Amino acid sequence: MSIYVGNLSYEVTQDTLSAVFAEYGSVKRVQLPTDRETGRLRGFAFVEMGTEAEETAAIEALDGAEWMGRDLKVNKAKPKEDRGSFGGGNRGGGGGGSRNRY
Repeated sequence: MSIYVGNLSYEVTQDTLSAVFAEYGSVKRVQLPTDRETGRLRGFAFVEMGTEAEETAAIEALDGAEWMGRDLKVNKAKPKEDRGSFGGGNRGGGGGGSRNRY
């Protein structure tokens, strides 16, 4: 399981975030998603800790805490939903513009 960390400063780095969570146990991995088009951080992260107890301690201590000028939102990450074909690239519709009307 991993921890969702929201409302992050865009100046955060993996090292600084890892250091904050290391106070509550061993940090296995830190993911800082970036925008595909701009490469800019998206303002949230996922942190994996060594044990469930460490995750719980970090969540309880850091949820709502102010860090880098922002109030953090910290909770258990929800599993990624299977999007299937919903919202995919095929939007149908057609359209065109070169139809023969007569």
